[in-house]
Amino acid sequence: MRAPTSLLPLRLENVRFEAGGRRIIDGISLEIGHGGRTVILGPNGAGKSVLLRLCHGLLAPSAGRVTWNLQQPSNGRHRQAMVFQRPVMLRRSALANVAYGLKLAGIGAREDHARASKALAAVGLEHLAGRSARVLSGGEQQRVALARAWALEPEVLFLDEPTANLDPAATREVEAAIAAIGDAGTKIIMVTHDLGEAKRLADEIIFIHEGRVLERAGAERFFSAPTSREAAVFINGELL
Repeated sequence: MRAPTSLLPLRLENVRFEAGGRRIIDGISLEIGHGGRTVILGPNGAGKSVLLRLCHGLLAPSAGRVTWNLQQPSNGRHRQAMVFQRPVMLRRSALANVAYGLKLAGIGAREDHARASKALAAVGLEHLAGRSARVLSGGEQQRVALARAWALEPEVLFLDEPTANLDPAATREVEAAIAAIGDAGTKIIMVTHDLGEAKRLADEIIFIHEGRVLERAGAERFFSAPTSREAAVFINGELL
């Protein structure tokens, strides 16, 4: 039998995470497969970002297991990427920031320039390729970070509140880049507390509150007919 070649599905089995004497993730079991954009939605403090870091492997669970479909999990390390709420820009051009990610992944110098240029163009920033990344606007920096991740051609891309603190125009540009990455075949797993953003981008919603998954559904069904009281309250804009 041939070994599986896809990272997905990603499986969480009764995952718990505790820090500072507090249980942040409380026994979550999930399986996330191919296709569509999965949005992890919930109020501030629900545990969304911690859950994303557990999935990506930046945090180890206090109990339970996080596994990929590959027999050797280390094989998948460079086939997933993550973009944070506040991306780190190196003291170099936008193009060099993208190319540096490829260099770290062992991509040859000839190929990395072409792939970096293509990724910047895909997020609409080819005209800023030579500009210092640190003088770009917040939205432009976030698109550079998306290009840096996309250039690696990951099978799975994790996004942690990628439009937080951006103005509406920058938010639209970042969301357009995310949609393009998903449409090109990369699995998007994204965290947000923004209902509007979730409605615009999600194919499915995983709703969490106080470290537990309370509901999982297609986006249209979730927003039109939530089954949990907490989700209904959240959608109505009330405090949980």
